[in-house]
Formats: sequence, structure tokens, C-alpha cells
Amino acid sequence: MRHIDLSPLYRSTVGFDRMFSLLDSMTGADNVGNGYPPYNIERTGENAYRITMAVAGFAESDLDIQIKESILRVRGEKAAPAGEEQAEMLYRGIAERGFERRFQIADHVEVEGASLANGLLHIDLVREIPEAMKPRSIKIGTGGDAEVQTIEHSKNDGAKSKK
Repeated sequence: MRHIDLSPLYRSTVGFDRMFSLLDSMTGADNVGNGYPPYNIERTGENAYRITMAVAGFAESDLDIQIKESILRVRGEKAAPAGEEQAEMLYRGIAERGFERRFQIADHVEVEGASLANGLLHIDLVREIPEAMKPRSIKIGTGGDAEVQTIEHSKNDGAKSKK
């Protein structure tokens, strides 16, 4: 039993629909057994991350990395060799099949760059929090520093109109 029923949370929360949809998709059956290509996600700094994917046999021209609407999509498609004779394959242990791997990226996380070395694709990510969202200190004024304002108001003269 891998499915978690999140419907009670939908009834008691407002504005968390995206998070619950993400949880539903992570526990869905479409991700079970989909381990190709293998990958690591690591934190390299306070606001820096790296996704490393094992893409043995793929060249830079065979890989496509795109980010759209907070989804990072990495796609690999091995081009068939043109004009070369195909050797008879006795055993294929290196999986060069096409793949597409998607990652949900948090708000304010941007792709900094990507590199391919020794069969490993490294995608560097950085979280850049806008100034308006960063914590800020609020100065607390003392009694002598604070300016006291007096608001004057006039009382109703109490005159009543006769009917």
C-alpha cells in the first residue's frame, strides 16, 4: 500500500493545492520502478544544490535540459550512428535508451549551469531569495525616541432636531 489519502488535508487547508498535488505525484504508480538514469541530489551550500545524473554513452548533443513553470526536464535521446555499420551486439550492459526525467523545482531556485564529465551530468542550482522576502530587523523605539501624536476631536454639541 503506497497510496496516501490526502483528502482530509484538502478540506482543512487553503492554498496548499500545489504541494498536495506534488505529494500525490511523488507517490503515484508512474514513478515506481523508474530508476533510469540513476541520479543524486545534493546540497553543496546553504542556497546551492547539484543534481548528478549517470548518463554513460550520451554526448552533450544527445542531452536537452529545459526549465518551465518550476519543472526541470532532462531528456536524453541517443542518435543512431549515420553511415556506420552496426556491429552484432552479443551483450548490452550499457543502457543507451532514451529517457526523460523531471524534477519539481521550488520557487526562487534557478539553474546556474550544467556540465558533462566522465559520463556524469551535473546540473547546478541556486536559490536566490528576493530582498522583499528576506528576514529584516525592526528597530524598537524607546519612550524618549518615539514621537507622541495627539489627535483632537470635537464633541457633538448635543443639539437635537425636533420632528
